[in-house]
Amino acid sequence: MEVPIEGRITLAVVLRFVDVATDALAEAREEIDALNVYPVPDGDTGTNMYLTVSAARDAVRAQVAQDPDVDLRTALDTFGRGALLGARGNSGVILSEMLRAIGRRISQARPDERSAAVMAAALVCATDASYAAVGTPVEGTILTVSRAASEAAAKVAADPGARSRDVFTAAAAAARDALARTPELLPVLRDAGVVDAGGRGLSVILDAAETVLTGRRPMPVTAPLGSHQIPVPIPSPAGDLTPDGPAYEVMYLLDAEDDDIPPLRVTLAGLGDSLVVVGGDGLWNVHVHVDDVGAAIEAGIEAGRPHRVRVTHFAEQVEAAGNRPSARSGRRVIAVAAGPGLAALFEEAGAVVVSGGPGRRPSTGQLLEAITSCGAAEVIVLPNDADSVRVAQVAARTAEADLGGSIRVAVIPTHAQVTGLAAVAVHEPGRAFDQDVLEMTATARHARQGAVTIAAKQAMTMAGPCEPGDVLGVVAGDFAVVGQDLYDVATAVVERLLGGGGELVTIVGGEDDAEGALATRCAAYVEEHHPAVDVVVYDGGQPRYPLLMSAE
Repeated sequence: MEVPIEGRITLAVVLRFVDVATDALAEAREEIDALNVYPVPDGDTGTNMYLTVSAARDAVRAQVAQDPDVDLRTALDTFGRGALLGARGNSGVILSEMLRAIGRRISQARPDERSAAVMAAALVCATDASYAAVGTPVEGTILTVSRAASEAAAKVAADPGARSRDVFTAAAAAARDALARTPELLPVLRDAGVVDAGGRGLSVILDAAETVLTGRRPMPVTAPLGSHQIPVPIPSPAGDLTPDGPAYEVMYLLDAEDDDIPPLRVTLAGLGDSLVVVGGDGLWNVHVHVDDVGAAIEAGIEAGRPHRVRVTHFAEQVEAAGNRPSARSGRRVIAVAAGPGLAALFEEAGAVVVSGGPGRRPSTGQLLEAITSCGAAEVIVLPNDADSVRVAQVAARTAEADLGGSIRVAVIPTHAQVTGLAAVAVHEPGRAFDQDVLEMTATARHARQGAVTIAAKQAMTMAGPCEPGDVLGVVAGDFAVVGQDLYDVATAVVERLLGGGGELVTIVGGEDDAEGALATRCAAYVEEHHPAVDVVVYDGGQPRYPLLMSAE
C-alpha cells in the first residue's frame, strides 16, 4: 500500500481516508449493531454510523467528479455538509458533528502550522464539538473514546518532530484502550457484557486513519472485548426500554437561525432525553428521544422549518430486530436513472426509480430506502453506472441484514443506462428469482454499450489526445473515438458496437438532443448501412451524454 508522504494535508489523502473509513465501517457494521445497548437496544448504531460516513463520502466524491480541481477547503465543507444531511440516529448525528469539526480545523490551518499539530487540534475540536452537541453528556460512550483519542493526539503532537502518522497511531491506540474501559463507566454496558457501540465505531474510523497514514493495519482488538466475529445478542425491550422511558426517536433537519437554537434545546430537553442538535449557518440536524412526538416537531416549527422528519417507535424497532417478521411479497426492480426520459422508461417497465447516473451516483442511503420501502420480498437492483455498483452492493447487504430472512436482494452490475434497459426488458416476475436474475444478467452482459460526450478538459485517451470541446466516442467504458462532429463520432461508435454482430441497436438521446435530431440521424444511418438490424430510439434526457447506445 502506498503511504502518503509527510507534509501538508492534501485532498488525495482525505479522499483515501474517506474510502478506507467507509469500507471499514461497512465491514464492522453488523458487529457494532450487535453491541448496541445504549441509549436504547435498537441494534442500529453500526448501520447509522456507516450511512452517515457513506453519505459524506458520496457528497465529496460527487463534487470531485464534477470538479477535479476543487480546493481542499471546499471539499471538506462538502464532506461536512454531506455528513450533516446524511446523519442517522444518535451516534450518526454526534459523528457528523465530529467530522465537521475536523474539517473546519483542517481548513483553517495556516501555512506555517505543522501537519501533526493541525491533526491533533482537529481531534480536540471534534471532542469539544461532540460534548457541546449532546444535551446531557454521558461517560462510557463515544464521547469518552473521543476524549481519550484527542488527549493522546495532543500529547504526541507537542513533540516538534511528531508526524501526522504518529498522531493517529497514538489516537487510535488510546481509543481502543478507552473503548475497553467503557463497561467500567456505564453499568448498562457492564450488565450486557459489551463495550459501547458508538465508541467502537469511532475506534474503527481512527484505525482507518492510521491505516491510511502508515500503510499498516492496527492490531486486532483483544480481551476484554472478546471475539467480534460473534455478535452479542441484543437485549430484550424489558431491559432499557422501560415503560416510563421515551418511546420514540424523533429526527429532522431544521432550517433555522443560530439564535433560535438555544431555546429549542431547552424545549426539547424538557420533553425527553438523548438530545443532540448539530449544525450551523442556518441548517441543523435535530435528534431526541421523546414520548410526545407532536411536541418535538412543534418545537422545531417554532424555531424554523423542519423537514425530512423521521420518527421511530423503539419497541417496534427492537421487536423487528429480534423477530424479523415478514410482511413482504412479490418482486421489484430498483433502477438508477440518469434522466427524466430514462426514468419514465424504467417506470413503464415496472421498476422503482432512483435518480443518479455518471457523476451523480445515488447514496447508499437512497438505495437502501428504495429497497426497504418497496415492500417486495425479492428485489433486483440495476445501478446502471460503474461507480454506483459498489454502492448498490452495500445497500443490498445492509437491507438483507436489517430485514433478516424477509428479503432477498440481487445486484446486477449494469455499468450503463442502456445495459440496464436491456436487462429490465427481459425481467419476468413469474420466473424463479435466481432464474430471473440469471436471464437479466446475461442480457446485460451481452449488450455492448457506447456513448457520445464532449471533452471538458485536455486529456490523453485511448484514441489519442483531446482538447476541451472535442467530441468523444465511448465504447465499453473507454474513450475510443476523438473527433469534431457529433454525428461522425456517433456513427463511428455504432460501427464499433456492430463490429461483432447484432440484431438490435438502441439509441437514447440526451438533454442536449432534446428534439431528437441527432438520435434520428443515427437511427437512419443504422437502417441504411445495416438493414438487417432493428433500431429503436428513446428520449432519455440524461445530462453530459448527447447519445447513449447499445447493440444486442
